[in-house]
Amino acid sequence: MHLASVDEARERLDAASRIVVLTGAGISTAAGIPDFRGPQGLWTQDPDAELVSTLSYYLEDEDVRRTAWQRRLAQATDHHQPTDAHRALVALEHQGRLSGVVTQNTDGLHLDAGHSPAVVHEIHGSARTCRCERCGHRQPMAQVLARVGAGEADPHCQQPEGRGTCDGILRATVVLFGEMLDPHVLQACVDAVERCDLLVAIGSTLAVNPAAALVPFAIGNGARVVIVNNAETEHDDLAHDVLRGDIQDLVPRLVR
Repeated sequence: MHLASVDEARERLDAASRIVVLTGAGISTAAGIPDFRGPQGLWTQDPDAELVSTLSYYLEDEDVRRTAWQRRLAQATDHHQPTDAHRALVALEHQGRLSGVVTQNTDGLHLDAGHSPAVVHEIHGSARTCRCERCGHRQPMAQVLARVGAGEADPHCQQPEGRGTCDGILRATVVLFGEMLDPHVLQACVDAVERCDLLVAIGSTLAVNPAAALVPFAIGNGARVVIVNNAETEHDDLAHDVLRGDIQDLVPRLVR
């Protein structure tokens, strides 16, 4: 592991022409979105909160769904905005050197920052849309949250079906524990990393596969790796440069 200066890491960035950025929850905490596994993370502070992100519990337990909807409603009223780090990464796309953004986050802030949708690969899905588990109908999350705000604790699908409605369980289009990733999105992530000459991992503990596995995969395909995080990660020993500190300070300085 090489604990690098910003100047050293920037030299590596400047020499790259096909950059892929891998982001985790740490890039969004400054926007007011808590992470999961950090010292103040949702699951660290409340281990039971992980049940909301487990498919079997969500489908089988109405109380879990009610809790999930109330949390989504509370988060929706916070009006989170992209951070300085999100906005800084858009500069790489404008320079024509960004091959892809692989994000473990479901908050949509990379798109809000100005990235082209074709560049952003949301490997864990998006919290901005909602899907019926029964009929598969999708709709904006805001439409369902309006129903929750009006008093529906556990809204179900209202798509017409026969003489009634579907009435299937609604859930965010995020990947929950116990289900597979979207194979098309996963393949797009693999393709981008396979072709890159530099992978920059930002704000991730690199503890969750398959996203974390993209680091050794990139190295195996000849790419260099820079890790930017405020704490140790699982793959610091593999990185060519490690920047440790405030992500909102380091990333804009790195890609200026």
